[in-house]
Formats: sequence, structure tokens, C-alpha cells
Amino acid sequence: MSDNDRDIARNRKAFHEYHVLEKVEAGIALQGSEVKSLREGKCNLKDSYAGFENGQALLFNCHISHYGPAGLWNHVPERARVLLLHRREIDRLFGRVQQKGLTLIPLRMYWKGGRAKVELGLCQGKKLHDKREALKEKELKREAQAAMSRRR
Repeated sequence: MSDNDRDIARNRKAFHEYHVLEKVEAGIALQGSEVKSLREGKCNLKDSYAGFENGQALLFNCHISHYGPAGLWNHVPERARVLLLHRREIDRLFGRVQQKGLTLIPLRMYWKGGRAKVELGLCQGKKLHDKREALKEKELKREAQAAMSRRR
């Protein structure tokens, strides 16, 4: 991974709370102070989600902290940000979200060729027993790795 393709933020909670069925890459329209703040890694995707308004895909509740030197011309930290997708992708995702009750959750934000990108996951919520099952699988995998490393 080169310096340009590094992660800005990850949403680890999303993999615990949701089954990720499909991943989509989207650009994001940002203001200047938001870009500077992202370069410092000041972003939180914890409770954010993507939705649709007026035929546009928007990212809601994504917290990008203020950039100190911007002063008076700073941005609003939790404003709705426009996601840059092709019309065909927006229509397809809108249809999937409406029909099957799925949700668009940002999984990570990263730099790609000097531009900020968001990886969106088309997700379905997990039930409590699914979460327990996933934790058991993770525990078993960890124990197997430990046993193999002890064997060597």
C-alpha cells in the first residue's frame, strides 16, 4: 500500500453489527478544511450511514473534526456530504435499499490517488445470536492459531 492509498478511518463496529452483502466505492464531495482535517486523520464513521435525498446519495453523521488553522472559514463537523456515484449505481442501490430493507453503511474512508474515497457496504442487520456465533468463530480461530504457533 503506497502513501497515497492509506486508510483515513475504519468502521469496525459495522462488521459486528451487520452482514456485509456487497461493497461499493464512492467519491465524496468535501470542502477545503475537511480535506485538511482528513489528512490529519480526524474522522469518525462510527454512527454514520448513507441515504438518498432528491436523487442524490448522501453521507449522514460522519464526523470530520474542525481544522484548527481554518478559523472563521471552518466546516460544520457533521453535515450531510454528497457521495459521488454514477446515476446507474445510485438507482440500483436505492432499489436494493427500498425493496429488501438493507442499509448503506460506510465501512472505511481512504485516499486513492490523492482523492478521498468511501467504501460503502450494502448491509443487513445481525440478530443477537448471529453476533454470538461470530464471536465464537473468532475465538476458535484465535485458539487454533495459538495452538499452531505453539507447535512450531
